[in-house]
Amino acid sequence: MRNFCLPNYIGPFTVTVLQGCRNYCAFYLWPLPENEEGNQFMSCLQLILAKLKSMERVTRVLVHLSKENTVPQCAQFVQSVTGHFTDRHKDQVQVGCCLDDNRFIVYEQCEGRGGAGVVLKRASFCPLKHLSKPEAAALPVEVRKRGVDVGVAVLLQSADRRLLLTRRASGLRIFPNVWVPPGGHVELDEKLLDAGLRELREETGLKLNPGDISSQLLGLWESVYPPMLSRGLPQRHHIVTYMLLHTSLTHLELQAALQPEPAEVSGCVWVDTDIVKAIVSAVDGAEDPETLPPNLPQTVSVTEVFPDGTLGVSALPLSVLCNRAPADGEDVERVSTGTKFALELWLQTLELQKQHSVCEEGRRRTGQGP
Repeated sequence: MRNFCLPNYIGPFTVTVLQGCRNYCAFYLWPLPENEEGNQFMSCLQLILAKLKSMERVTRVLVHLSKENTVPQCAQFVQSVTGHFTDRHKDQVQVGCCLDDNRFIVYEQCEGRGGAGVVLKRASFCPLKHLSKPEAAALPVEVRKRGVDVGVAVLLQSADRRLLLTRRASGLRIFPNVWVPPGGHVELDEKLLDAGLRELREETGLKLNPGDISSQLLGLWESVYPPMLSRGLPQRHHIVTYMLLHTSLTHLELQAALQPEPAEVSGCVWVDTDIVKAIVSAVDGAEDPETLPPNLPQTVSVTEVFPDGTLGVSALPLSVLCNRAPADGEDVERVSTGTKFALELWLQTLELQKQHSVCEEGRRRTGQGP
C-alpha cells in the first residue's frame, strides 16, 4: 500500500492506493473542486497511476523502438532491431538512443530529439536477419515473449592506451571462453555509466568513481546467441551498449588492483593498438585466409583466474585472439564479433584524436590558436 499526500489546495486528506491485487486500486477522496486546481490534481493522479502500473509491470530493462516519431514500443524478440531502422540487406545504421523510465529507447536520429547519433550494427550472419517464419514459430513461447535485453560493456582505456579484455568463464551459459570487455545487464533504475562501473567492479574488482574517469558511448551492437542459425535457433537477444572509459592510471597500476570473479572471468589481458588492429582484421564471416602481421609477438601475457580466485600468468598465442567465429560445431576461444566492432570504433576515436592534435599543432605554429 502506498500513500500520496495531496497538494494543500485540495484539503487535508490522503490518496490511498492498494497494491495487493494486480488489477485493482482503491481511492478515498473528498469531493474535488470543479476548477483548474481540481483538474490539475486529476492530472497528477493519472501520472501516479501510470507510474504505479509501470512499476508493477517492469522487471527488466528492455529495448523499445520508435520510428517515424511514433510512441516507443517494446521490441519483439524475433525482430532485428537493426533491420527495423534500415534496409534488410544492410547491417549498420545511425540511430539515437536514451535510457528513460527503465526503457532503453532506440529511435531514428532524424526525429530531432537532440544529441549526437550512434552507430547500431549487427553481424552479416545475424540469426534474426535470416530467421524464417517457420523457424520463429518453432521457438518456445517463453523465448518469443522475452523481448530484447540491454547490456553494457566497458572498454577501459588506461593512461598508456591499453584496453582490458576478459575471457568469460567456461561455465557460463552464453559465449563461454570468449574474450569480451567487462560488462553485463543494465539493472532497473541504473544509468548506463553506473551499470558499467558496477559490472567492472563485480567482474574484475576494479573500483572506479565516475569523477575519476571520462566516458563516451561508442556504439550499439545487436547480439544474438547462438550467433549463427547454423548453430541453433536464437536463445538470447541483446542490444549491447559499448562505453569507452578513460582513466589516468596506467595498465600496470590497474593490473595491480585486479581481483577477478572466477565464476564470471577466467582470464584477463591488456591489448595495445597493434594487437587490436590484428584482432579486428580477422573479420568474422569472411573467407580470406587469416594472416598475422609479422612484426607482432607470437604470444600475449594473460592473467589466468583459477577457480579459487588465485591468479597466475600464462602465454596465450596471439592467433587465439584472432580466431574467427565458426559457422558450425563447437565454438572456439576468440574475441567476440561485437567486441571486434567496438575495438574498431576505438581505433577510429584514436585516429580522430590524432588528427585533432595535428590540426591544433598546425594552428599553434601559424599563430592561429592558443
